[in-house]
Amino acid sequence: MKRIADSAVRRLSLYLRFLEEFESRGLTTISSDELAARGRTTSSQVRKDLSFFGSFGKRGLGYSVAELAARLRQILGLEREWQVIIIGAGKIGEALAQYRGFSQRGFRIAAVYDSDPAKIGRRIDGFVVRSIDTLRADQAKRSADIAIITVPAEAAQRVVTLVVQTGIRAIMNFAPIQLQVPDNVAIKTVNMAMELEGLSFALSNR
Repeated sequence: MKRIADSAVRRLSLYLRFLEEFESRGLTTISSDELAARGRTTSSQVRKDLSFFGSFGKRGLGYSVAELAARLRQILGLEREWQVIIIGAGKIGEALAQYRGFSQRGFRIAAVYDSDPAKIGRRIDGFVVRSIDTLRADQAKRSADIAIITVPAEAAQRVVTLVVQTGIRAIMNFAPIQLQVPDNVAIKTVNMAMELEGLSFALSNR
């Protein structure tokens, strides 16, 4: 399969949420125009995004809501449960550990880690914060799939290098720094300042 742009993958996630909403309302079919209107894009963009993964819908009839939702869950890898660890038990890490939306989408928080002795052993929503020194041994037993990094920028590269060494191949990074990982590791950086700048641009150019 050719490489799919991150922006297209984000749109697939949006389409799935819209479809699930339509399902809850009892709708059985939906057109590309309706999906486009909800996603603030064009019907041709919707069709292009879906065309990467095969043929969907019938001309004049639209898409089956249930069938397209099921196919998007498969495409996005949501038909199985993913084990997730959080490294960094500060404010962001604590909030993420308590976020119920993860489990609803099949992402199960398996453990929370930190290097600060003052945080190790503290309880966060049922989790006891573990020492980062135990990560290698824990990963050998548990085999988590995804690591969420919420440590300070100066520690992030060191932590990510350790995570990669344990065999984890998917990382979400909240540290405000560009991290280096091998080509076979997927990494997404959540830059809150950049998101705010995007909102600032929108406000300034309305």
